[in-house]
Amino acid sequence: MTLVIQRSVWLMSVLCLLLILSTSVFAHGVDANTERFLLANQGVAIGTFLYIGAKHMVTGYDHLLFLVGVIFFLFRTKDVLLYVSLFTLGHSLTLLLGVLSNISVNAYLIDAIIGLSVVYKGFDNLGGFQRLLGFQPNTKMAVMIFGLFHGFGLATKLQKFHLPQADLWKNLLAFNVGVELGQFIALVFIVIALNFWRRSQRFYAFATATNTLLMAGGFVLFGFQMTGYLIKG
Repeated sequence: MTLVIQRSVWLMSVLCLLLILSTSVFAHGVDANTERFLLANQGVAIGTFLYIGAKHMVTGYDHLLFLVGVIFFLFRTKDVLLYVSLFTLGHSLTLLLGVLSNISVNAYLIDAIIGLSVVYKGFDNLGGFQRLLGFQPNTKMAVMIFGLFHGFGLATKLQKFHLPQADLWKNLLAFNVGVELGQFIALVFIVIALNFWRRSQRFYAFATATNTLLMAGGFVLFGFQMTGYLIKG
């Protein structure tokens, strides 16, 4: 069992590192095949949009980093479900509203805020608010608010393709359901790895290092997006 725990810790650390360094590899946008489909599609394609939504979440390193931070110290299933539901509600609202109402937001600025959401969660997990500022923000409200920004991030990726308005809501609903399926799949693996890790007596020692890495990853994402905004925005 000790070997399994050690391997779980190692895998979690590698996962965090890969997520932090993957900005150029997984580019939280749209790959070439998906881009061609979105530009050419003119009708309802429920199955394809389900797949695109799921893939978008599974390869969305910024969303995954934030979720790792959110559930890192949640030990009860009902707490995990509550926080994930709040996050889901937030990003579902702005995803649908952003595209259907054609609310335009600069993609670089939104993704920069998403990077800061990762910084926030790592800082919160380290007890930074209590130690440095003497107060604790409402964690549930913060997760939902950042969920709204994450949803706008998803919306900006779809808006640039100027999807046909006819039956657009059907494709968007399928995309959103796909996002939730992808999120569920990712969470299953994250929760399993965390549960193994928590059996180790050194969990809290590694927890400090991991949440410091989360903050570092968030700052990298923020800097990456702000650089894009200043150069291309």
